[in-house]
Amino acid sequence: MQGRLPHPTRPADRPLGSAWPGRVARILLRRGWRAAAALALAVGTAGAALAQGAAPPRTDGAAQTLAGRDDAAVRTLLEMRAAFQRGDAARLARLLPQVQGHALEPLAAYWALRARLDVASADEVRAFLMRWAGTYWEDRLRNDWLLLLGQRGDWPTLLAEAQAFRMADDPEVRCWVALARLERGLATPHEVAAGVRADWLAQRQAGQACAVAARRLLAAGALPAEVAWQRARIAAEAGRTAVARQAVELLDPAWGALAERALQQPQGYLDDKVTAVRPRTKEIVTLALIRLAAQDPEAAATEAAHPRWRAQLTPEEMGWVWGAIGKRAAQRLSERALAYFQRAGAVALPDDWREWHVRAALRAGDWADVQRAIALLSPAKQAETTWSYWQARALLASGRPADAEQARAVFERIAGPEGFYEQLAADALGRAVTLPAAPPPPTAAERAAVRANAGLQRALLAIELGLRSEGVREWHYEIALHTPGGLPDRALLAAAEWACERAVWDRCINTSARTRELVDIAQRYPLPWRELVVPRARAVGLDPAYVYGLVRQESRFVTDARSHVGAAGLMQLMPATARWTARKLGLNDFEPARVTDPEINVQLGTAYLKLALDDFEGSMALAAAAYNAGPGRARQWRQGPVLEAAVWIENIPFEETRDYVKRVLSNTTLYAAVLSGQPQRLSERLAPIGPRLSTARAPITDLP
Repeated sequence: MQGRLPHPTRPADRPLGSAWPGRVARILLRRGWRAAAALALAVGTAGAALAQGAAPPRTDGAAQTLAGRDDAAVRTLLEMRAAFQRGDAARLARLLPQVQGHALEPLAAYWALRARLDVASADEVRAFLMRWAGTYWEDRLRNDWLLLLGQRGDWPTLLAEAQAFRMADDPEVRCWVALARLERGLATPHEVAAGVRADWLAQRQAGQACAVAARRLLAAGALPAEVAWQRARIAAEAGRTAVARQAVELLDPAWGALAERALQQPQGYLDDKVTAVRPRTKEIVTLALIRLAAQDPEAAATEAAHPRWRAQLTPEEMGWVWGAIGKRAAQRLSERALAYFQRAGAVALPDDWREWHVRAALRAGDWADVQRAIALLSPAKQAETTWSYWQARALLASGRPADAEQARAVFERIAGPEGFYEQLAADALGRAVTLPAAPPPPTAAERAAVRANAGLQRALLAIELGLRSEGVREWHYEIALHTPGGLPDRALLAAAEWACERAVWDRCINTSARTRELVDIAQRYPLPWRELVVPRARAVGLDPAYVYGLVRQESRFVTDARSHVGAAGLMQLMPATARWTARKLGLNDFEPARVTDPEINVQLGTAYLKLALDDFEGSMALAAAAYNAGPGRARQWRQGPVLEAAVWIENIPFEETRDYVKRVLSNTTLYAAVLSGQPQRLSERLAPIGPRLSTARAPITDLP
């Protein structure tokens, strides 16, 4: 049975009608009776508002359509999405009339026009934008059209339409606008250079707009050549050869082939006797050494120390080379990583490289170098909670009273009940994690206003029809992008409450987490499937808070969630893991197709998690890392010195796994406070981590 929100207690003035429709609808939806579920929700929404004297919410047809539709419309929408994905514009045009008047007609119309946007007239596009003005799909199509206008060089239309682009979150659009302003004489190269530079350096792909704008600025002298080389170096380290080549060719098209050869076969390029006498040798050599560092940091260190390269490369170029070597060595948990970073000196490097400098210093226990490395991060990066916490720890390690006072001030600034380092900062101040008081629930007027939002109505409907990605995008647009700064806190709480009632838990959690001042822990850390999760966890000897902390991070309680690698269900089980665990449990009749069934998924997931936890001697951090990245990697990463758990976690080589472990453990601490009603400390879940003890039982060698 679907779980409910048991905390805080429902206010006495909250009408019964606001709760039962959601429960009834969830039961009906689980049985496939969508129309009946929709009717329950529509009646409940209107009834709850009317019960408190509020005007019935404007639905713009969404609730009525949801309640009165037949399955034919649903099939048509799903068929249209399939046609859109394969680029079948003709099929989309034929199907579009069948969903006229449906609540999701804006989405269907977007698919139909987007599929042939390159041949559509400006009048057709403007008619769509006017017909669906104010919706996500209007702004989504405008985004697509702006990119096309930039490619065509239609600067007047581009500049006119860009003013109405509400999301304004596409760097390629920003670069086209900068170029349009240049071409129309509305700005000078120096006036747009900073924005283009930031967008270009941050892009992971070889985008057209920012490259074209950068070429224009390079030619005008508003962007120095060093910026192009910086982009090429960042791309070389990340293995994005096309990006690096594009950047180099902006300086001279003749250098592109040479740069690509150096990146494809860096050791061969460096060994070539002609390399040292070629024109532009030092810049291309820098790229080759950086790429070699990504493949083999020790080989790159040997090359970088060679006299011929030390003589050719500038100190700035050598700093980038040693920075790349240090980063890759640190990711391999090499004890030489810190020495490599020290050879880089104080050269300005990308923040993500310098972060590995801090991690290497933490792993080495060199608190003085922790401070030096953090000081080399950008001011914005230094202010982040992660590096603020470690800066405070480094200050404490100095032993000086003035530094201890400064450290305490930092801990005070970042301490809080949510977040890994926020909880550790509270711990450093001697404070346990306690739950903040719940804010007043949304009023009838606040609920009615949110539920009258046609975009949110469409989003929920799309999600319930199986168009999850489209629904999620529209929901996010409405709460975060439609108006500058997003919805205010009270509206966010009302929207989150609505998503919770509809059991759309990911939208409930993510929406509530956007509030700035008002924190509703019941929304941010809900307890769906409590009657299933808690007994199952306890039956296998797991802390239910740990299971909830993991499920919240894995799936946000979306029962049919599937990852790009095939993990499925509440606990995101891989097919091989599910089969292996089923065999361990003696479930001979296990059918892989049932892995998304909540009862099966939780049974297998908790059993596997318990096996992993036992295999890693009770370490929640190691077991979480194994759950995400595989036990083989977790075993490899624990080799080396015995480390404070927070230091070990910060040094996890995979960014996804590092973030995952932090979130699972901080979630666990919060859920423990929710379930027990008692203050909690994250530090109690962070035992030191090192190699497997000789007294430990034999590992489960086939643990997947």
